[in-house]
Amino acid sequence: MLCHSSPGISLSEPKGDLGYIFELKSSHQESGPWEGRVLEKREKVPSCIHGCLEGRAQICWLEEVPLEVLRQRESKWLDMLNNRDKWMAKKHKKIRLRCQKGIPPSLRGRAWQYLSGGKVKLQQNPGKFDELDMSPGDPKWLDVIERDLHRQFPFHEMFVSRGGHGQQDLFRVLKAYTLYRPEEGYCQAQAPIAAVLLMHMPAEQAFWCLVQICEKYLPGYYSEKLEAIQLDGEILFSLLQKVSPVAHKHLSRQKIDPLLYMTEWFMCAFARTLPWSSVLRVWDMFFCEGVKIIFRVGLVLLKHALGSPEKLKACQGQYETIERLRSLSPKIMQEAFLVQEVVELPVTERQIEREHLIQLRRWQETRGELQSCSPPRLHGAKAILEAEPGPRPTLQPSPSIRLPLDAPLPGSKGKPKPSKQIQKEQKEQQKQAKGYLDKPPTPNQTKMASAAGDACPPQDVAPKDPVHQDPAPQDSAPQDSAHHHSRESLTSQESEDTYL
Repeated sequence: MLCHSSPGISLSEPKGDLGYIFELKSSHQESGPWEGRVLEKREKVPSCIHGCLEGRAQICWLEEVPLEVLRQRESKWLDMLNNRDKWMAKKHKKIRLRCQKGIPPSLRGRAWQYLSGGKVKLQQNPGKFDELDMSPGDPKWLDVIERDLHRQFPFHEMFVSRGGHGQQDLFRVLKAYTLYRPEEGYCQAQAPIAAVLLMHMPAEQAFWCLVQICEKYLPGYYSEKLEAIQLDGEILFSLLQKVSPVAHKHLSRQKIDPLLYMTEWFMCAFARTLPWSSVLRVWDMFFCEGVKIIFRVGLVLLKHALGSPEKLKACQGQYETIERLRSLSPKIMQEAFLVQEVVELPVTERQIEREHLIQLRRWQETRGELQSCSPPRLHGAKAILEAEPGPRPTLQPSPSIRLPLDAPLPGSKGKPKPSKQIQKEQKEQQKQAKGYLDKPPTPNQTKMASAAGDACPPQDVAPKDPVHQDPAPQDSAPQDSAHHHSRESLTSQESEDTYL
C-alpha cells in the first residue's frame, strides 16, 4: 500500500524483511554481497562516492568531470548562491543552464535549499522545527513511520543500520511534517523524498525542503484522496499523444491506467526508479524548473520504452507492458542520455497548465468537485522566489560627502533643476504672497510692511502715506513678493529651510 487507503495504487509489495526494497536497475543484475544481510552497526562496508554499498555501486554510473572544471563550477555556484536575488531576477536562464549541467556535489545541498525556498522558510520560522521535534506526535502516524524507516535506501550506508543516525533523522523529519500539516498526516511516498534530502543536508533544512516540495512543487500529491496525482496522470497521458503517438495508442489499446505506472515515478520524483546519478541530475533540474521536469522524464521513459513497433513486439498484453515499464532498459536511464533527452523535449509550463484546466473540467463533469483543496502549483525556483521573497537587510547609508540639495553635482554642467516637491512649495508660497498683496492691508500688516520696507526699501515704488496706500498692482507681485510675506509665509519658509 502506498499511502492512505487508496485502491489500485501501490508502490510495490513488501519483500521479506527489507520491505519496499529500493530496486535500482543496472546492466549488472547480480545481487551484491551485502544484499539480504542484517549488518552490524560496527561493521565497515565499502561504498561508492554516493554512499551506495559495494555490489550496488555500479548503478551510480558516475559521470567523470575533470577536477579543474569542477572547481570552476563550484566558484560560479558560490557566486550565484551569495547573490541569489540578483541572479534569480536577471540571470535565471543562466541558472537553468547550470542546473542542467549538474550542481557540484559539494554545493548540491545548499543549492537545493536556495532553489526550493527552504532556506527562506527556515529564516521565517526560527525554532519551529525544534518545537515540532520536541512534540510527542500522533501515535497513529508514528507507528507507520517507524515501520517504514528501514525500507528507505537499505543499500545506502546512511540508512543501513537500524536505529542509526540516518533513520533517526528520517523519523524526526517525517514526524515533524505530520505535526506541521496534521490534515495531511504521513504518506509513505514522502519517506524516499525526505531520505534523499537527508543525504545532502541536516534534518532541519531537510524538513523545510520537504515542506516546499509538498506545498509548492507537488501540492496535493500526498493528500488522502490522491486527487492531484490522478489529475497529473491524465495530463501525462494526454501529453504522450503529442510526444509519442505509438506509445499512446498502445497504452490506450491495452486500457492501462496511467496510475499503474506513473504513481511511483511522480510521487517519489523518480528516487526509486532511476540510477542514483540520474536521480541527482533530475532533482537538480526539478528544483530549478519545477514539475515539468518530472513530466518530461516520464514522457522520455515512455517514448523510449514503448515508442516503436519493434519494442512493442514483446508487449502483447497488459502484463508484459507493465513489466516493461517496471524494468526499464538501463540505456534510457543512463545519466547523460536521459538528461539530454529531457532538456530537448519541448514540454512547457504553459502546456501543462492548459492541459490541467482541460482535465480538471473533465473531472468536474464526471466526478464532481475535488474534495481536497490544494494550493496552486509553482513552476520552479523563480516562481517560488516571487511568491515568497526572502528577508532583505535594511540599508543604512552613511555618505562621506554631504552637499546641499540645490548644489550641482561634480562633473555636471549648470545648476540642477529643483525637485518637484521644492517647485510645488515655491508655487504655493508665491500664491500665498499674491493673495496677500491682492487684499487691502490692515493697520497691523501696514506696520509690518513698513518695518520690512525700512530694512530693505523697494526701488520701483515710492513711499506713500500708510493710511492711503493703494494695493500693489498684480503684475508687480512676483517682484515684490519676497519683501511682502506675511508672518505665516515667513514661518513656512523657515520650516522649509529647517527640513532642507
